Amino acid sequence: MEAFLEYVVKGLVDHPDEISVTPVERGGETVYELRVHSDDVGKVVGREGNTINAIRTLLLAGSAKQGGRCSLKLVEEDKEGNERPEKSKQRRSPSS
Repeated sequence: MEAFLEYVVKGLVDHPDEISVTPVERGGETVYELRVHSDDVGKVVGREGNTINAIRTLLLAGSAKQGGRCSLKLVEEDKEGNERPEKSKQRRSPSS
């Protein structure tokens, strides 16, 4: 799954050499921590999060087929390399 994730993300970004995928085991689930160049974060996230959600869906389907569970976390870092806190996911309420 790690190689698949790297392959997909490298096709989206301008700085493919700066991609880092780190698998972390948490409670029977593998969390893939994805780090990309700061200029590429928007390309990975996509408009309204559509791109990263599609990547998460593919990753989830692939891991389920192999009998496991996994998720994806995009880790953003500032200029000094310090991890920035993850933004909370806000969902828009449906229109009436």
